[in-house]
Order: sequence, then C-alpha cells, then structure tokens
Amino acid sequence: MQTIRYKNFIFTPNKKLLDVGCGQGRHSFGAYMHTDIEVIGVDMGFQDVLKAKQNFNQFNEKNDSKSCNFFVANAKNLPFKNNEFDYVVCSEVLEHIIDYESALKEIKRVLKPGGSFALSVPKYFPEWICWKLSKEYQNEPGGHVRIFKYKKLKEDVKSLGFEFKKRHWAHALHSPYWWMQCLFWKTKEKSFLIKSYHSFLVWDMTKNPLITKILEYLLQPFIGKSVVMYFENREN
Repeated sequence: MQTIRYKNFIFTPNKKLLDVGCGQGRHSFGAYMHTDIEVIGVDMGFQDVLKAKQNFNQFNEKNDSKSCNFFVANAKNLPFKNNEFDYVVCSEVLEHIIDYESALKEIKRVLKPGGSFALSVPKYFPEWICWKLSKEYQNEPGGHVRIFKYKKLKEDVKSLGFEFKKRHWAHALHSPYWWMQCLFWKTKEKSFLIKSYHSFLVWDMTKNPLITKILEYLLQPFIGKSVVMYFENREN
C-alpha cells in the first residue's frame, strides 16, 4: 500500500531516488519495481531498516540496471552530497519531527535542480479527530507532534524554492480504523470491531474491488487519512 503515486513522476533510467523516512520500505520497493533507477531508503529506526533489507531480499532478483539499498540516517542531517538525487519522497514523516523545517531544507539540499519531490502527511481533519479521541495517541513515544494544515505546509515547501505541481488525498477507508483505535485505546488489542475492520482493510488491499475504489474516491476529500503533494525543485 503506497501513499505516493509514482505515476505522477516522470521516471527515466539511471536516475537516483531517495526515500526519506522509509520505514520498512514500501515506497522504496514501489520505486524499484516501477523503473530502472537507483533507490536509497533511509530511516532513524534500526529495526525498520533491518526489516526493509530483509523484505528486499525476498525479491530474489538480480538486475544490474537498478538497485535498492537501505541505511540508518537522520532526516535532519542526510549523509549525501548536494544535488545528488533526481527524486525524493517523504511519506508520513514530518509529523514526527519537531523542527520539520530542517528536514525540508536537507531534502532541498540533496535534490537536483529540476528534481521531483513528493510529500505526504496526515490530513488535518481526520488527524484532529484522533487527537480529540485519545490523549494516549498524542503522547505515544515516537508519535505525531503536530497536525499540519495543508496550506501552511505547502507554503513552507514553496518558500524553499519548490514549485507546487499537484495534490491528492489517500486512504479514506483507513481513517475510521484509526478513530476506532483511539476511541478504544486501552482495549484496542482485544477489540472485535477493530480486528474485523482490519480484516476488511487487508481484504481491500489484496483484492482491490471496485466497490472500495468507489468508496475511496467519494470519501477522500472528506476523510482521506493523508494529503499528498508534489513539487519540482526550481532553484539552487
């Protein structure tokens, strides 16, 4: 399940993509499978990086025209030279960083002029409901430290010299799942309702039926879990 849509990128072979805050590698794998490029995923979580490497080994594919590697690194101090990457993605990361502007500046630094940048964060309204339903959700270690307003974050990125290209929402059907978790936070592990809805989401992701595609399309403007933005780096 990917939040960022790679169809919005113009990929060409022999380019480099950086996945900032890659977690266990879902967007890195998506980019690797999409075209012949070099993919690098970085994350602060050692266990997540280890899991991403293990997951990638399951591809069991030898292809000299592309690669996918994972490293432990801090988004606020990326271990790469200036203008090294043609594409950067950063999905569901900035809401975890207190001084998120420093991460945006690092992304700007490592992205080539003319390069593409895709960014996603939790959408304001669904996230606000989570915060209202559960104090524990707010205070969970490593959790979300802020709720972004779309226009403010968009202007923050543009102020660094990026040109805004487009926006969409994602994962509307996932918002009720998180609301239920927040509402029943203390008993969520035993909740039959949450387990049943989780099974529904797994079914949706594996079967991808028409009915849920329609539901996603209709509900995304209202309860989409994430807002996704695409930019082009216009200045050095």
